[in-house]
Parts: sequence; structure tokens; C-alpha cells
Amino acid sequence: MISLRDVAPPDQEQIREWRNNPEVRKYMYTDHEIGPEEHSAWFSRILRDPSCKYWIIVYDGKDVGVANLYNIDTRNRRCYWGFYIGAKERLRGVGSFAEFSVLRFVFEELKLEKLCGEVLATNQAVINMHKKFGFSEEGLFRKHVFKGGIFADVVCIGILREEWEAKKPEIELKLREKGVL
Repeated sequence: MISLRDVAPPDQEQIREWRNNPEVRKYMYTDHEIGPEEHSAWFSRILRDPSCKYWIIVYDGKDVGVANLYNIDTRNRRCYWGFYIGAKERLRGVGSFAEFSVLRFVFEELKLEKLCGEVLATNQAVINMHKKFGFSEEGLFRKHVFKGGIFADVVCIGILREEWEAKKPEIELKLREKGVL
């Protein structure tokens, strides 16, 4: 069983551990080791910032990753999102569950019109996953992030409410057939 639960203060150290995991960090904008003070300041901010929402991804009762919304803009009715899996083992369906759950929350709970994301261009597997959920590539930020001593490109993705509504029944059926939902 896979679920999302709100991030809470006891999650602080686990999230820092995941953010510092080299397999997670290679796909994040920041690639330095995040110290306790830096992480504590970030964690305190996200807990009280109304323009973001963070969840822990739970797989068979075990915390395995984070999904989040940021830059929630109620005036323009859009936001950005991201996720990462911190668990070392491969977990079938976790990314798909997180993506489906976030899409449903954004369009059905928040009533927004657009969900955006930014993915390092080298992370083709995640770009492809987003496309399966109805996201379109909307642009490319060339040499947008300095990582590992070089500049990296970032792919901009987005999905509109009407695109999600058209795609949702097909995705929901596939996820139910696979036992993800």
C-alpha cells in the first residue's frame, strides 16, 4: 500500500538524510552536502510557508520519499511540484502513485488551472514518466543550473486542468490494474 501524509517536525532528520543521498542529489538543483543548520532553516520555512505543501511518501508502512508543491500561486492558479524517493530499494509504483495523488490534489482540492515542473535534462526517465501523465514539454532553460562543475539544462513541463481531466480516467484505470491505487 502506498500513501501520502503531511510532513511533520519528526520527519526533519529523515528528509535531510534523503536530500544528502547521492542518488537523490544528482537530480536536485543543489548538489552540496546539506548541513544540519542549513536544513533546519529550510525545514522551518517549508512548515510555515503557505506557498508550499510537503508530503512524506509511505510504502507498506515505511517512509520512502517526499512529494511537494511550491510557488503555489492562487492569483494565477498554478504551482510547481517535485518529488524524490530516498529509499535505497526499487519500489514499484511509488512514483506513479505520488504523481497521480499530486495531480488530483492540485486540480481537485486546490482548484488550480496548471501544474508545472522543472526536471534536469539528464533525467529522461522522469521526463518520460511526466509525459505519460499528460505533461507537455513547454521549454528548456539552457545552462540553468551549475552542478558538478558544469552548467546543466532544465526541461520545463506543464499540464493544464483540462488536459488532466481528459487523461485522468485512462491513468486511473491503468494504476488500478497495476494495484497502485
